[in-house]
Amino acid sequence: MSKKPVRAQAKGAGKRTAHRDSAVGEQASGGSENATKGTRVPPVKKASAKKQDLAGEAKPAPAKKTAAVKKAATVKKSATAKKAAPAKKTATATKTAVATAKQATLAKKSAPKAKPESRAALVRRARRINRELAEVYSYAHPELDFENPFELLIATVLSAQTTDLRVNQTTPRLFAAYPTPEDLAAANPEEVEELIRPTGFFRAKTKSIMGLAAALRDNHGGEVPGRIEDLVKLPGVGRKTAFVVLGNAFGVPGITVDTHFGRLVRRWKWTEETDPVKVEAAIADLFPKSEWTMLSHRVIFHGRRICHSRKPACGACPIAGLCPSYGEGETDPEKAKKLLKYEMGGLPGQRLKPPPDYPGKPAPPLGAA
Repeated sequence: MSKKPVRAQAKGAGKRTAHRDSAVGEQASGGSENATKGTRVPPVKKASAKKQDLAGEAKPAPAKKTAAVKKAATVKKSATAKKAAPAKKTATATKTAVATAKQATLAKKSAPKAKPESRAALVRRARRINRELAEVYSYAHPELDFENPFELLIATVLSAQTTDLRVNQTTPRLFAAYPTPEDLAAANPEEVEELIRPTGFFRAKTKSIMGLAAALRDNHGGEVPGRIEDLVKLPGVGRKTAFVVLGNAFGVPGITVDTHFGRLVRRWKWTEETDPVKVEAAIADLFPKSEWTMLSHRVIFHGRRICHSRKPACGACPIAGLCPSYGEGETDPEKAKKLLKYEMGGLPGQRLKPPPDYPGKPAPPLGAA
């Protein structure tokens, strides 16, 4: 009797199990049909983390594949970044350049603009420079040896493209052989060429001085005229030569614009003109007429001794504080002293027969050591 109920229980349990499985199958089937018909399906519960881990351990191949894909993706990303680096660098450099340009523009706009020098200020500065030079070169004079207007005229024509020193060493023999316009006009050209050869361009210069000597003989009675209108008509005579003769032989004021004069007045910002006639007019407008001749001597003296063309001796310049171009040359005082020429540097001057108040040594004659 005890065994029969047990079998009955087992059989009943089997029936219940089969009935439950059938019900589950029907529910799943019904769920499928309901999903097809649009009926809401209850959400499926997610597997626990533990079950997911077990599933991952059970299938290692997909994880390995994922790691390989990740590695490939990293390599590709690195290569792309390296490729893009130059473009990024260029963009950064451009951005920096633009920023720098903007800063420079802003600085330029914000910087106070220097006011241009007024005419009154220019006149005051120019005249002060002239006064300073008058103290330094109180002995300034024409640096050509001459005894009369004719000798000064000939010497000035010969001074083109050479130094006054070379002219002064050459003219003694010339004037000894041809002391008057008449003598020079009747001279043998070849003999004149030989005498003035040391001055350079001797053929062209021979033609000029013999031509002007003939013009003086024929048109002016053998005398040098005292008017600029007559002087500039003579062969080889321009405004510069005419003003040298008028200012130093006749006492007529004039501005001599030679290479030294033109260079210095532009450095001092007295004018920006380069044409000698325009330079002359601009400077004449800054000074009284009585100063023109001596102003020319002082400026030329300064240009030959201190304010040289290639390397000015700025450190030894007496008007450095008034010069807007200070610093173009040597500013060290000791080094600048070594650049000084003629009497300023303790050397002989350009004249063989200098004036009595000249502080330097006379120049040696031609051929002397």
